[in-house]
Amino acid sequence: MSTYETLKYEEHGPVAWVTLQRPEVHNAFDLTMMQELHSCWRELRDNDDVRVVVLTGSGDEAFCTGLDRDAAHVGAPGLLNDIGQRGATPFHHNEPDDLLPPKTAADLWKPVIAAVNGMACGGAFYLLGEAEFIIAADHATFFDPHTTFGMAAVMEPMMMLQRMPIGEIMRLSLMGSHERMTAQRAYEVGLVQEIVPAERLHEAAQRAAEIIASQPPLAVQATVRAIWYAQELGYRQALDVGRTLVMLGTDQESLAEGQRAFRSGRRIGWRPR
Repeated sequence: MSTYETLKYEEHGPVAWVTLQRPEVHNAFDLTMMQELHSCWRELRDNDDVRVVVLTGSGDEAFCTGLDRDAAHVGAPGLLNDIGQRGATPFHHNEPDDLLPPKTAADLWKPVIAAVNGMACGGAFYLLGEAEFIIAADHATFFDPHTTFGMAAVMEPMMMLQRMPIGEIMRLSLMGSHERMTAQRAYEVGLVQEIVPAERLHEAAQRAAEIIASQPPLAVQATVRAIWYAQELGYRQALDVGRTLVMLGTDQESLAEGQRAFRSGRRIGWRPR
């Protein structure tokens, strides 16, 4: 894997940890971070040693606070000129979703678990919107400041609507900086799947990632793709595609091994959630 200026990349067996590494600005992204994340997602597609990815932010104050507003002011090199309208009409436009989301921007279908360790707001939703599931520290908060600063909240709530009820994302988007969704409320509405004390966030994310990584990657990735198809397509269309995914995502050797394990009487120790 490449070395990065704005990311910390680590591999722990089959689990890769990608840490947003700009704590001085609450892990807000500049053009370099966007480009490096895109490069990281693309390289992870080719790295067969990695089966699951955990995405988090450095420090304990913020996961990510979206676009670095200081990097976007007039005269800042790169970012302002790269995002927004291209050419004379509004029909050619660059957005952070060209680079940030692991699926839309990079076609990565290995599971991505988000470990949210503080504030997550605005452009952070480009990342959370395409994670498989979210584990949050108990002090995490979620909000979208776009409207407060005179900007339309568009792409981010569209992506987050895939994982939370319309009334919740509508309120979160329209209340701007005046209200923050707590980790507990995010859990209640289904945005977050597990809440843990901050000191246990790494442990909880690593545990989930290791369990998923212990299972055949073909079956895991086909499952990820199938569920996202079901979100993106009509019901009947998704079922039609699903027939193909069943065949593509079932490895006969792995299936036989699973059958042998079942017949042997070995049972997996489980715990409730």
